[in-house]
Formats: sequence, C-alpha cells, structure tokens
Amino acid sequence: MPFSLRGGVSTAHSIDGMVLLDERAGRYWQLNATATLVLRALLCGASPGEVAKRLTGNHPELSVEQADRDVAELLAALRRAELVMP
Repeated sequence: MPFSLRGGVSTAHSIDGMVLLDERAGRYWQLNATATLVLRALLCGASPGEVAKRLTGNHPELSVEQADRDVAELLAALRRAELVMP
C-alpha cells in the first residue's frame, strides 16, 4: 500500500535526517537518518516489509523481526500525528 504525506505537511532535509512541518498544527517532527530512509522508501511505494528487509541489509545486527517492529512503530507514530496517509 503506497503512502503519501498529508496535504499541509512539508519537508526539509537536515544534517542528520529530515524535518517534517505540519503547517496545520504548527508542529515540527525531527526524523533521524534511519527514519528518513524508512519514510522515503514508504513514500516511493515500498511496503513496510520491504523497508524492514532493506534495514537489515544496512544493519546486519538487526533482526527482521525487530526491523518489522521498528518500521511499524514509526508508521504508527506518523499516522497518529496525521502526517502520512495511505
């Protein structure tokens, strides 16, 4: 399922990741480099499972199960903040 940023959410690159601005609520969200990689992949159409597999390729010490949980937690947080939509 592809995801997109909700209207009124803008992005800016930072030294160590990305900043999301929810213009409607006036809130900023700082994403680290890994969260930025996850969000970009999801926005490009990758599934959460595919993103988790990519993470384990970049971080061999990370289990697929943990990567799945991490991606799901980030996606849930972005949804709760109403920053992304399917």
